[in-house]
Amino acid sequence: MIAVELARALRTAGLRWHPRSGDAFVIETLERAGESGAAGEVFTVSEMTAEVHEFPSGTLIGFNGTTEWALDSVDLADTLWLPREDQLREILRDGFRSLTAEQLPGEPGEESFTLYVVTALIRGRSRRFEAESAVDAYAEAVLDLIVQSLVADEDD
Repeated sequence: MIAVELARALRTAGLRWHPRSGDAFVIETLERAGESGAAGEVFTVSEMTAEVHEFPSGTLIGFNGTTEWALDSVDLADTLWLPREDQLREILRDGFRSLTAEQLPGEPGEESFTLYVVTALIRGRSRRFEAESAVDAYAEAVLDLIVQSLVADEDD
């Protein structure tokens, strides 16, 4: 699963969420999460448990059925989307070139580890994004795509 800090950076950079079944999210607002006992818990949009409701005043995610804590609904603005690999790859579109996994030796006495590398074409340049998980490597690439697009818009 994507690191919460990266998901937050994507949202701050301008990535918008239009909830669909199967999407994962956390409740961002500390006061709301603290009230419900759901702090740090990951939820999945599903017609069975967490359903999206569109109202003229905004989008709410309603919780159906019984849960261990009392929370009927949460405003979309109070949530943080945790995009999956496939969703991030879709955002990269034709710019995505490859995902590779490199086995690297650890420090003496430590185990080796895997480094995931996404290669993407961003504004005409081949770029490499490394992370300890594939989804975070994709997220780094999407974040760079958004930032480079914003910089390009300012230059125009």
